[in-house]
Amino acid sequence: MSATALHPVDLEPSLLTGHTYTTRRRRTVVDPATVMSMMVCLLYCLPAPLIVPELTYAGRPALLTAFALWCWWLTTRLNPRLVMVGPQPMRWVVFAYLVSILLSYLAGLARGLTTLEANGQDFTLIVTVQFLGVVLMAADGIPNWERLNGVLRVYLWSAGFMAVVGLLQASLKVNIVAYMTFPGLQLKSDVADFQPRGAGGLFRVAGTATHYIEFSTVMAMAVPFAIHFARFAPTRNARLAAGIVGVLVTAAIPFAISRTGVLALGIAIAVMFLAAWDWRTRYNVLIVGGAVVAALMVVKPGLLGTLKSMFATAENDPSITGRTDDYAYVAQWFSERPWLGRGPGTLIPDLYLILDSQWLYSLVTCGIVGAAAFAALHVTGITLASIALRRSTRPADRHLCAALISALVTSIVVSATFDSLGFSTFAFTLALMSGLCGAVWRFSHPLRTVRTSYVRRQSEYLQSD
Repeated sequence: MSATALHPVDLEPSLLTGHTYTTRRRRTVVDPATVMSMMVCLLYCLPAPLIVPELTYAGRPALLTAFALWCWWLTTRLNPRLVMVGPQPMRWVVFAYLVSILLSYLAGLARGLTTLEANGQDFTLIVTVQFLGVVLMAADGIPNWERLNGVLRVYLWSAGFMAVVGLLQASLKVNIVAYMTFPGLQLKSDVADFQPRGAGGLFRVAGTATHYIEFSTVMAMAVPFAIHFARFAPTRNARLAAGIVGVLVTAAIPFAISRTGVLALGIAIAVMFLAAWDWRTRYNVLIVGGAVVAALMVVKPGLLGTLKSMFATAENDPSITGRTDDYAYVAQWFSERPWLGRGPGTLIPDLYLILDSQWLYSLVTCGIVGAAAFAALHVTGITLASIALRRSTRPADRHLCAALISALVTSIVVSATFDSLGFSTFAFTLALMSGLCGAVWRFSHPLRTVRTSYVRRQSEYLQSD
């Protein structure tokens, strides 16, 4: 039996209160892992511009589900008998991040805002609450390793679906996402169209994501998890299926024709190469990667050459020079309000410019405090996953922790190349990975009372049985 099929820690009893214990494998009709899996599926399988009518982009079905997770977590804090037992470092980081956004929000109001800027602030605050709801419920609400692996399986299959959509777009030259509409939902804007890039009729695809860069980066972040399940899934068929999904996800990245996507894939593989893989795994990954490259050279001649030329001519690329030209504006805005910034979400493209760096965007809109809080979210997640990796003795657990680390390290780097939090598929993938870092820290904690995620009130039901 594979290590991921039944984790020994999941069989331990969890102390709730007094002499009352419960099983870590106790199932409910709907648990946080179920709702989180639904959110991930909606996030990846529905077109990004598809929203509930009369709402903003915060009305994506996935984001509304994330808001329900926030409300669920908040409810557990309103009554002492509902409070989730055990410490969780991620809660403090989330609290600091929320405070930083609120302080910047107040600083924006004090500055005086146009209507567009005020709307941008309100929208950013709503999306921040949704974002933090995913982080908190992933860290606190997932009860055991089995349910965590279940969420990640849904994540992998959803990423595979997005990859297949992107590959179909590239091969059929038909934007099938435009036809993916559903009753009760409407498109807030047009889906990402095919953008010509390079010679030979090449064009960029975005799958169900908002933008080509977002598509390539979320695909790159999924690759280590595909390799994880290809190695540690409980059955041979499941391992084979995960391997196929991994190949599809990897093959989809070049079709976005994005430097950021290639960079993201390189970072994700490099972290796994150094932190988790033995030489046999490294050789296998290199062989499979080489086969994918060879297949792309045959199926899509010129694609890899276009990607190579994008790196070789980066100094003369207008998109690069456009980014560097923005530094003067950033320096001026930052010098005016260095600590709390101009207000979250107030750098409206129609009024100012598109700032293709989340780190610079955070400095301008939320100041040093907001950028530090965003950095702390990454650093804390990496630290917690690293602690869990060091504590773990099972190869599957160690590999999973390394995959989470790779996702956050990738986010740190690619957030310097595009405004990552402005793209909800990427942003909420980051939220999920950050929360799961808190979850693996909890599951690997030496104290059994810390490893539980059940609320205290459940003890009343157990005592009454």
